Amino acid sequence: MLILSSPSGAGKTTIARKLLEQDREINSSVSVTTRPMRPGEVEGRDYHFASPAEFEQMVEDNAFFEWATVFGHCYGTPKAQIRAGLKEGRDFLFDIDWQGTQQLYQKAEVDVVRVFILPPSLDELERRLISRQTDSSEVIAARMARAQAEISHWDGYDYVVVNDDVETCFAKVSAILHAERMRRTRQTGLIDFVRELTKSR
Repeated sequence: MLILSSPSGAGKTTIARKLLEQDREINSSVSVTTRPMRPGEVEGRDYHFASPAEFEQMVEDNAFFEWATVFGHCYGTPKAQIRAGLKEGRDFLFDIDWQGTQQLYQKAEVDVVRVFILPPSLDELERRLISRQTDSSEVIAARMARAQAEISHWDGYDYVVVNDDVETCFAKVSAILHAERMRRTRQTGLIDFVRELTKSR
């Protein structure tokens, strides 16, 4: 489970999309959210959109690995889809905040790799938020206020990457993913392969 976190506007969603486009071995973890659908978003690809009542029922049913409320909307990672995929040896990409990262790490520590993406500066972060043209000036101000609090959790991650150039940042995140796949404990079938190699001739 590869987690990408960052303050809003630092580029984690862009990096996540590039990874999903270029790496056929990783799947998107599609979160459930109560926030309204944005232009261009697709149900089931970007998010599963739910009413507050539906979300609350899922919380009561213990259907989430993790969930949090951010800017008045709820976000959660459904368990069933992830557990089934992990059993099949599939990788999953998570675009979640530090609160969700903590919850997920507590429940599935050995299967989790945490990457935090930093903006090159707060001025650049604000410029990116404004250029998206998806939020009001009030929401942008709230995101900027929250950004410093989010950045303060950088040391709770395994890797930290500064996104001053999206292609360079993507290459670094991609390298992290490939390296983590090569860890001995994550290579399925390795024990049997080595046993076969070391059999007496």
